[in-house]
Amino acid sequence: MKAIVCEEFAPLDQLKYTDVPEPTPQENEVVVDIKAAGVNFPDGLLVQGLYQVKPPLPFIPGMEFSGVVAEQGADAKVLATGTRVLGLSTGTGAFAEKIACNPKTLVPIPDTMSHTDAANLLCAHGTAHHALKQRGQLKAGETLLVLGAAGGTGIAAVQIGKAMGANVIAACSSAEKLAIAKENGADELINYSDQDLKSTVKELTGGKGVDVVYDPVGGEAFDSCSRSMARNGRLLVIGFASGTIPQLPINLTLVKEYSVVGVYWGSFTQHEPAVFAENMKELMRWYSEDKVRLVTDREFPLSETSAALAKVMNRDVKGKLVLIP
Repeated sequence: MKAIVCEEFAPLDQLKYTDVPEPTPQENEVVVDIKAAGVNFPDGLLVQGLYQVKPPLPFIPGMEFSGVVAEQGADAKVLATGTRVLGLSTGTGAFAEKIACNPKTLVPIPDTMSHTDAANLLCAHGTAHHALKQRGQLKAGETLLVLGAAGGTGIAAVQIGKAMGANVIAACSSAEKLAIAKENGADELINYSDQDLKSTVKELTGGKGVDVVYDPVGGEAFDSCSRSMARNGRLLVIGFASGTIPQLPINLTLVKEYSVVGVYWGSFTQHEPAVFAENMKELMRWYSEDKVRLVTDREFPLSETSAALAKVMNRDVKGKLVLIP
């Protein structure tokens, strides 16, 4: 079968599109024919050796996918052959035509859900959901500020924030991106290319500050948010798409009495699988009610994975990208 192989931690253009042996299921595994695979910022970090974890080389990158159950191990008969599923790998293996996995990591999907939507639901919406619900404990009526609100996880946070009853402020770097955030439910918009983020937040909140910040960007935007928090606020650290890991003036958390909360969705799925399963049920219900929607910027053939990852790493994506084997 065809797959993308990372032979060494290196620039994105060093990834190989090549033939590899087809997987065979262990007793407790199934093999899924992959129909679509989501592309995420951590995928680009992982293959360059810049992520928190470094898998043994060589490996097939990719963590989220959708497809059809094709083969089952002797002790893995819980999903019938032909079942349409979405799935989460252990961080690798999805950028291929097939994948062997534990059926407990798979979620059956309805016929009305496209494979492209299914492949893009888990990481972005799963991260935003966990961040806002478990880590941020967002309440109806609170103010949520979403940075990078036109990216995949930013759009997810806007949608989920609205589903949870928050007043959502979207911050983006262009009018075009803000229009996308508005289409997905944002109540207020900030263009931080030509508006001062801190003073605009102060104006929009009547001087109170923000209850919850969803920050996948880091850098200068984080610095502004650290000075824009309401008392008892929660500043959620999702990632550092700007490329700059900020430094927190810790005295601000004392004076303003807010919390800085780390969000690592991959760890959450492994340590709290029952809660993760409940989150997925809620996400699937919101999807069926059209409260959450998948915004896919573009589909790439699997052979063009390097180009797709480059677009994500350059923050040149509105919504999500998907690979089609």
